[in-house]
Amino acid sequence: MRLVDYLDKGAQLGADAPCLCMGDTRLSYGDVQRLSHRVARALQRSGVAPGSKVAVLSSNDPVAFACVFGVSRAAAVWCPINPRNEAAENRFVLDAFDCTCLVFHSNYAPLVEEMRVDLPKMKTLVCLDQAMPFAPSLDQWLSGTDGAPIDVPVIDDVAMIAGTGGTTGQPKGVMLSGRNLETMSALTLMGYPFEGRPAYLALAPLTHAAGVLCLPVMALGGQVVIMPKPDLAEFLALIERHRITHTFLPPTLIYMLLQHPQLAATKRDSLQCFWYGAAPMSAARLEEALEKIGPVMAQLFGQTEAPMMISMMSPREHFNADGSVARQRLSSAGRPGPLVQVGVMNGEGMLLPTGESGEIVVRGSLVMLGYYKDPKATEEASRHGWHHTGDIGYLDADGFLFIVDRAKDMIISGGFNVYSAEVEQVLMQHPDVQDSAVVGLPDEKWGERVVAVLQLHAGRQLDAEEIKAFVKARIGSVKAPKQVEVWADLPRSKVGKVLKKEVRAALLRAAPH
Repeated sequence: MRLVDYLDKGAQLGADAPCLCMGDTRLSYGDVQRLSHRVARALQRSGVAPGSKVAVLSSNDPVAFACVFGVSRAAAVWCPINPRNEAAENRFVLDAFDCTCLVFHSNYAPLVEEMRVDLPKMKTLVCLDQAMPFAPSLDQWLSGTDGAPIDVPVIDDVAMIAGTGGTTGQPKGVMLSGRNLETMSALTLMGYPFEGRPAYLALAPLTHAAGVLCLPVMALGGQVVIMPKPDLAEFLALIERHRITHTFLPPTLIYMLLQHPQLAATKRDSLQCFWYGAAPMSAARLEEALEKIGPVMAQLFGQTEAPMMISMMSPREHFNADGSVARQRLSSAGRPGPLVQVGVMNGEGMLLPTGESGEIVVRGSLVMLGYYKDPKATEEASRHGWHHTGDIGYLDADGFLFIVDRAKDMIISGGFNVYSAEVEQVLMQHPDVQDSAVVGLPDEKWGERVVAVLQLHAGRQLDAEEIKAFVKARIGSVKAPKQVEVWADLPRSKVGKVLKKEVRAALLRAAPH
C-alpha cells in the first residue's frame, strides 16, 4: 500500500463522501483524488522524478494534506516539515533530506524566503494559497493540468522521510516504507474499535501522529475533520457537530480538557476511541478521563522509527472483567501489537525475563528502513538484530509493557536508580499538580539529587515540603525530590512533550556554583 492507496480505497467506498474538512472547506474523496492527479502531473512537469524528495510546510490544512497524496501518486517521497521549527533546523532538514521541491503555506513565506538562498538542491517552490515573488501559487503551478488518472510506478518502498525531534542533536531522517505504514494501519484497525464509517478529528499536527492516523480512517472511507490550531472549546464543539468517532491528543492537552468548563455539557456518545500517546500519561489523570470523557480512552506507544503501534491498550483493556477500572495497568503502555515483536534487553544484548527492567527493543515490519544517509546511526539503533527504542521498561506476567523512563532520564542518587517517570506518576496524583518534570542535578552528597518542577492548576498554591512528604509517603525517601520548583509553564516540544533537557539547563543556570 502506497500512501495514495488509502485515499483510493476510501474513494471506492464513495467518491462523494466527505474526506478532508476544515471550517467551510469540504473536499470529497473525489475532490482529493482529482487534486492528487493534478499535483502528480505538475510534479512530473517540474522535473520531480520517482524517489525525489518533496517537502510540505504548513499548519493543519486540508489542501496541504491533499498534496501529500499527489506526492505519493508521483512516486516521490513525502518529507513533512514541522512549521514550529526554527529556520536553521528546517534548513538543515530540507538540505540533509535532499528535498528538491517545497510546497508551503503563505504563513511561512518569510521562513521560506530566509531559507531558500541556502538550499541549492531546491528547484521548485510552490505556495499553497497565493503567489509569492519567488514562488507561484498552487493554482498557477497546476495550470494546464487536469484530473485525468496518472499512476507512476515506485522505484522503492520509501513512502516518507520524517525528522526525529532533534532534542539530542541534529534531526535524523527516518525512512518509513509503505510496508511500515501498512503494518501500522493494520495494527490500528485490529486493535481499536471501528464501527461504521469513522469521523476522525485531527487537532494535533498532521506532520506527526495525527497525520498517519488518517490512513486507516481513509481506508474505511471515513471523514477527517481538521483543526488549524489548538482550541479546546472548538474541539468539543466539533465532536458534537460532526459526531466524531475517533480523535487523538497528547496528555498535556487532555489534562487541560479535563478542566474545561464545556466538557460535561458536550455530547460525546459518538466517540468510540480517544487515543492518547506521544508522552507518558498520569494514571491518576487517565482514571479521571475515563470518568469525565467516557470508557473510550485508548493508548498507543511508538516512535518515529516504529510508528505509533509498538504497544496498544484498547478502551476495553482499561477495565477489568467486572467493569471496574483496571488501575493495575493504567500506568502501562498496553500490550505489544500482534504484528510486532517486543523484548527487554540488557546492555550485553541479552533478552531479559518477565518483570526485569532493561531497554525496550522491537523488531518486525513496523520498524523503519533506517536513517537516511546515516548508516552509522542505523547500525547503532539496530544492534543485536533489534531496534533500540531508548526507553527503559519491563513486561509483566500478563504481557503488559511498562515504561519506567527514557534511558537518558534515569537519575542515580545515592547509588540507587531513580526513574523520573515513576516520580512524575506520583506527583500527578496530587490534586494541585497539572503537570510535572523530574530531572537529576549534580549533588555533592547524593551524586545526583532528584528535582521536581511543577506546573500547578490555575489558582493553586503548593508548599515544597508538602510535596516532598507526599512523594516520600508513597515511594520512599530515596525517590522523593530533594528540591521542588513551581513554574508557570514547562518548556515543550512541538508535539507537547516536556523538554527535560531545557528544564535541567534552566535549573543549572539558576543554581549557585
